[in-house]
Amino acid sequence: MLERTQKQTLDVTEWLAWFLATLHRADDQAQHTIDAVLVKTRFWQRWAETPLNERQVKLLNRLLDGFEGKLTSSKWAAIAKCSPDTALRDITDLLGRAVLR
Repeated sequence: MLERTQKQTLDVTEWLAWFLATLHRADDQAQHTIDAVLVKTRFWQRWAETPLNERQVKLLNRLLDGFEGKLTSSKWAAIAKCSPDTALRDITDLLGRAVLR
C-alpha cells in the first residue's frame, strides 16, 4: 500500500486508512490475547489451594485454552492417556468441587 501511494500522487490518505485499520486489528487481537490470559490467571488463582492431579491440570488448561466441542469422559481419557473409568473419576471430582460445571 505504501509503495503504491509513493508511485502515485503522494496523497497518503489511502495508506493512512490502511495503516490505521491494520493497527486496529492488531490491537483487537492483542486485547483478545490479554483477556484470555487474564481469564486463565484468575481461574488458577481461584483454585490455587485445590489439590488437582496432573491429568486434571492438563485438561483444565486445555479447556481454558479454548477446547472445541463437547468434552466427554472418552475424550478426556484419550487426551489424558488414562482409562475411561479414571477419566470419569477425574471429571466427577471436579464437578463435585465445582471446579467444572
